[in-house]
Amino acid sequence: MTSPTAPHPVRRRRTTRATRARILDAALRELGRNPDCSLGDIAEAAGVARRTVYTHFTGRAALVEGLAGEAAEAIRLAVADTHEATTHGARTSGGDASATGPGAPDPGPASALAHFVLTLWPVGDCYRTLMGLARQDLGSAQVSDLLAPARERVAGILAEGQRQGVFHGAVPPGPLSGAIEAHLLALLGTVNSGIWADDGTGAATAALIAAGVDSDTAAATVRQLHANDRIRPPHRPH
Repeated sequence: MTSPTAPHPVRRRRTTRATRARILDAALRELGRNPDCSLGDIAEAAGVARRTVYTHFTGRAALVEGLAGEAAEAIRLAVADTHEATTHGARTSGGDASATGPGAPDPGPASALAHFVLTLWPVGDCYRTLMGLARQDLGSAQVSDLLAPARERVAGILAEGQRQGVFHGAVPPGPLSGAIEAHLLALLGTVNSGIWADDGTGAATAALIAAGVDSDTAAATVRQLHANDRIRPPHRPH
């Protein structure tokens, strides 16, 4: 029987989740400012005792793994959003590529790729510091698992675009997806270092050009997506 003065189990679990989320948010901020910051620095930024951090995470690697788990879920949700948007557009339009305006169907692979980059960019921007930390603390294999859903989605879009002749076919979809991923991560790195600022518009345009779309069409495709207001805000798992 629960003591009258003891916290209710549901309330206790809610408080525990909120504390964990606060620690992760603080870790993301502090590690972004200084990748070598200590768990004590993160505890102070989160407004909790150092021992509280250790209650949730056994050490730095576990904390980075917690951030990686958040990033993986955010990527999964963003990928699901882009897939749903494309599928819903095709279903409601009956393939009519001329429709425009909010909720308009995806007119093709170029729009699908741009939509994907615009949706994922805020997620990547949020977790950009994590990529380097994850390779250092968790290893390349876990980073690869983290990015796998995004890689598969892009490879599928590229394959369809090559089949339709929208994208160049000089490089197969898998390697081309990897090249575009490396390009986007490099651009995120410039944002992280303060060299560049972008809301995803430049990155999406660059991705289309890398896939073989001419620059004018690439820019117009991204502008149309913004005009149609089809980009959802990024998810945070907590």
